[in-house]
Amino acid sequence: MPTLSINDLFYTALPVNKISLSDLLTENQLFHELPDDWHVVVTDVKNSTLAVQNGLHEAVNLIATGCIVAVLNIARKNNLSVPFFFGGDGATCIIPPLILAEVMRSLQIHKDNTRANFDIDLRIGSVSVHKIYQDGFGLNISKFKSSSLFSIPVVLGDGLSYAEKLIKGEDLKRDMLESDNQQLDLEGMQCRWDRIAPPENLDEVISLLVIARDEKQQGMVFKEVVDFLDEIYGTSQNRQPISVSKLKLKSTLAKINLEMKVKFGRFRFLYMIYNRFILLFGPYYFNTKEGKSYLSTIVELADTLVIDGRINTVISGNTKQRLLLEEALNKLENEGKIRYGLFVSKESVMSCYVPNEENAHIHFVDGAEGGYTKAAGILKQKIRYS
Repeated sequence: MPTLSINDLFYTALPVNKISLSDLLTENQLFHELPDDWHVVVTDVKNSTLAVQNGLHEAVNLIATGCIVAVLNIARKNNLSVPFFFGGDGATCIIPPLILAEVMRSLQIHKDNTRANFDIDLRIGSVSVHKIYQDGFGLNISKFKSSSLFSIPVVLGDGLSYAEKLIKGEDLKRDMLESDNQQLDLEGMQCRWDRIAPPENLDEVISLLVIARDEKQQGMVFKEVVDFLDEIYGTSQNRQPISVSKLKLKSTLAKINLEMKVKFGRFRFLYMIYNRFILLFGPYYFNTKEGKSYLSTIVELADTLVIDGRINTVISGNTKQRLLLEEALNKLENEGKIRYGLFVSKESVMSCYVPNEENAHIHFVDGAEGGYTKAAGILKQKIRYS
C-alpha cells in the first residue's frame, strides 16, 4: 500500500463542526479550498427521467448507490476518507490523485454491468480541482456533524455543478479505463428495505432541490431555506422520513435479484439463499434488544441531506406544512434568490452501505417513484423557461 501524504489526508483531517447548519452556512472561515490536485468524480444515469417513467426507479437508485460504494471501498482499502454526495440518479465523490486510476477503472466495470443488465447508460467522468479553479469556479468544503453518529460534507460554490456539466458534455475514451485484472468491489452494498411510509401522524415525503441564483450569496440564501425548514417542520429529527416502526424487510425474490444484478452483474445462488435467510429470521432479530438498537442506528445514519452547491433533501411532513414551505420558497424565488424543484410522494426508498465496521454504515434515502429525479426535472424546466 502506498504511503499516504498530508495532501491525501486532507478530508480525513478536516475538523467536524458541531454548530447548527444554519450558522455553519454563513461562517466562511469554517470552509476550506480543496487541494487542486484532487479530482471530482461524477456519475450520472443518462435519461434517468425516462428510466424512472419506465418503472426502473429502484434500479436507478441502487446504481447510484453502487457508484459511491465502489469509491468508498477503494478509499477504505487505502485508509482514506473522502466526501461523497448521493443524488438519486447519480453521485459525486471528491478524491485524491492516489486512487483516481483505480476508482475510474472500477466505475467503468460498474458502467458495463449497468448497460448489460438494465440497458441503462451510466455516465462517468472526472475533472481536476485545478481545472475547476483555473476556469473560475469555486469549491469550498466543510464538515457538519448532522447526528451523534454521522457527519456530512457541505460544499459551497459552483465547482461541482461545473464539473457535472463538463462530464455530461463529453464522452470519455474507453481505452483509458479498461482493466483486465481489476474487479468491481461493491461489498457492503445492500437493498433490503421495502418502501418506507412516513412516521406516524405524517403523510408526505418531500424531495427538494434548491439552487441559489447568485453563487456569491449562496451561504446566506441557503441559510434562509434551512431556517424555513426548521421553522415549518421543526428539527432535522422531526422531519426525518425514516422511522423504526415503518422499517420492513423486502419480501420478494425479484428485489433480491435486482440487488445481485447491480452488485455482481449476475445471479448468485448462495447470495440468494443468504438473503432469504435474512428475510425469514430478520423480524425475530429486530424484536430483540440488540435488533431494536440496530434499527435505531439505521434511522440516525440515514443520509437525508446533501449540500453540494445545491440543497438536496428528503423530509417528511403533512400537507399543511408543505403548503407553507412552498409559499416560503415561492417568495424567495420571486425575489430572484433561488430556483427550486419539489416532488411529493407517499413513501421513501433506502439503499445502504454496510461495511464491517460498527456504526460506519450509511443509508441513502430518496423519495419513492424517483423523488430526486422528478424534483430535478421540475427545476430544469424552471431554468429552461426563465
